[in-house]
Amino acid sequence: MKQEIEMEFKNLLTQEEFNRLKHFFFIRDDQFVYQENHYFDTPEFSLKGQGAALRIRVKNDTYTLTLKQTIEQGLLETHEALTKEKAQSILNNPAMMEGEMKSLLKDMGIAAEQLQHFGTLATHRAQVPYEGGMLVLDHSCYLQTEDYELEFEVNDWEQGKNSFEKLLASFRIPYRPSANKIKRLYAKKYGVEDQS
Repeated sequence: MKQEIEMEFKNLLTQEEFNRLKHFFFIRDDQFVYQENHYFDTPEFSLKGQGAALRIRVKNDTYTLTLKQTIEQGLLETHEALTKEKAQSILNNPAMMEGEMKSLLKDMGIAAEQLQHFGTLATHRAQVPYEGGMLVLDHSCYLQTEDYELEFEVNDWEQGKNSFEKLLASFRIPYRPSANKIKRLYAKKYGVEDQS
């Protein structure tokens, strides 16, 4: 089990803007890594109601269970590495979750038995170092939808915000607030616009 604070800025892109950034930063197609995010919540969306999200990410034959919780600046992420077999058993039956992650959820008033796997979002992701942080280009596919997104992961909120705004301005990319991936999946699946 590992915890870290994630600070990032996000912006939705058009396909043309995505391609411009890709070419400017010399990102080749073979530098994009495929990953799948499998999301969980209760039927009453108890995690969403607490500004939290739970997922299993599959990437390069690794399986990671992650709980994201909103904090003042950014997100607190708790990660647990899983075997392929354990990940599959949780996907088939979230009640199979155990250990510290199960305890963390219980502290939030959520029993593993209440959880269900409600959707998967696949992403092709490339990242390059930029201005003391990490610039991420994402092309995501879910529920017959495709979208493009720019993320900037930083360690310093103010400096990162300044660098991100300058980058958007220099490419004449309008600021388009980007809900996180789980919220975009919710919005598409349930027909609700939740861009908060």
